[in-house]
Amino acid sequence: MDQQRAKSEVFETDVPARLDRLPWDRFHWLIIIALGVTWTLDGLEVTLVGSLAAAIHESPSLALSETQVGLSASAYLIGAVLGAVGFGWATDRWGRRKLFFITVGLYMLASIATGFSWDFWSFAFFRALTGAGIGGEYAAVNSAIQEMIPARRRGTVDLAVNGTFWAGAALGASSALVVLDPAIVDPEIGWRAAFVVGGVLALGIIFLRNWVPESPRWLMTHGQEEKAHRIVAEIEARVEARHGKLPPLPYGPVKFRRRGHTSLKEVLNIMLQQQRRRTVLGVTLMACQAFCYNAIFFTYALVLTKFYGIASQHVGWYLLPFALGNLAGPLLLGPLFDSVGRKVMITLTYAMSGILMAASAFAFQQGWLSAWEQTLAWTVIFFFASPAASAAYLTVGEAFPLEMRAIAIALFYAFGTAIGGVAGPALFGWLIEGGQRGDIFWGFLLAAVLMLVAAATEWRLGFAAERMPLEDVAAPLGLHRDDDAMVKR
Repeated sequence: MDQQRAKSEVFETDVPARLDRLPWDRFHWLIIIALGVTWTLDGLEVTLVGSLAAAIHESPSLALSETQVGLSASAYLIGAVLGAVGFGWATDRWGRRKLFFITVGLYMLASIATGFSWDFWSFAFFRALTGAGIGGEYAAVNSAIQEMIPARRRGTVDLAVNGTFWAGAALGASSALVVLDPAIVDPEIGWRAAFVVGGVLALGIIFLRNWVPESPRWLMTHGQEEKAHRIVAEIEARVEARHGKLPPLPYGPVKFRRRGHTSLKEVLNIMLQQQRRRTVLGVTLMACQAFCYNAIFFTYALVLTKFYGIASQHVGWYLLPFALGNLAGPLLLGPLFDSVGRKVMITLTYAMSGILMAASAFAFQQGWLSAWEQTLAWTVIFFFASPAASAAYLTVGEAFPLEMRAIAIALFYAFGTAIGGVAGPALFGWLIEGGQRGDIFWGFLLAAVLMLVAAATEWRLGFAAERMPLEDVAAPLGLHRDDDAMVKR
């Protein structure tokens, strides 16, 4: 009886191979646009606060100090940490599709509410809620994208999608040029309107996501193989109608054993015991890039206004090329992560970022750079840092089994952001308020050293994942290996 029950719990599926063989199609573009827009929203939010920091500091209704501006950025990141963990846990239990509707809805409402803030505490609270929505998006959306994009392009697409953060950043910088121009709109109204408009844009995202199916891989690993096959069959029919006969399957079917939800205890056991090396790698990559990015980007507008005398309404002109350089990095270097390989490219991009950051920090301390030269230096630095940071998300998504992918992404994002992101903006806000270039130099140098530490860690602990099925990179927990040796539940 037990043997018969065990056999009934095992099923065979070719869903992974069928998803990986699909030629590039408009379906994949739908996934990228409807789900990948998360990073554009995050870029818009972060840049708005960075570009509007001086205006919010000068606002007669809020009048936040430099330290409070840094603390409000930290509040956003604290919200993102909590949202990532909570929504990441729910994503693995309830499915990708349900959660990416909930998270974008929370983002929309909280962003609009930010525009109606009346003091520091209300502003920080609404920023925290906005961050919670974005943090939840990272877990639900990253996992869904990785599970539905063919293996041969997973790295390229994942880096490009993460890089669209900077398309949002460019949009935010451009918007700031309008909303902070007194000749166009009162800056007190302008900075508030920017948050409201950002939230309203989320309505279009909700509409697009109605056309995105549940991840077949998630359904497969949760014992819903019939529904997974039906969704894949519908995708194949549309793709075949546009591209002709589909190519043969690149590999054979896999067998799964039906299992219950993955407990947090099991997740922690895998991370801390079975896959300890990958855990150390993921934490290091996430924390180091989070500190570097959040510390500098959240306070860049304050550096421009305080040390270079740039008027707040002109900050967007300096953030725009910086954002475009960050966008170009993943788009131009991304394909190399699938051809040259993950380990070489991740090491190279982190190392280049750290070396160039250290050189730029010294030049800043010596006062050698003008505002435009500082912008050019950081544009070059983050051309490499942007694909490095995106590769951190790619790494933690690929490193662990399908059944725990969302919560793994969430935990690494949360832990890395808590270590590197929350402290960074507050630290740099305090350093800038002191007004000494020498103090800020040490902050920049710390960011540079952390990026070099991440490069060394990747070279030591990195693993191959390019062009490989997700199931080969990290075996699913429900993978069945032996018909004659069933494992009882």
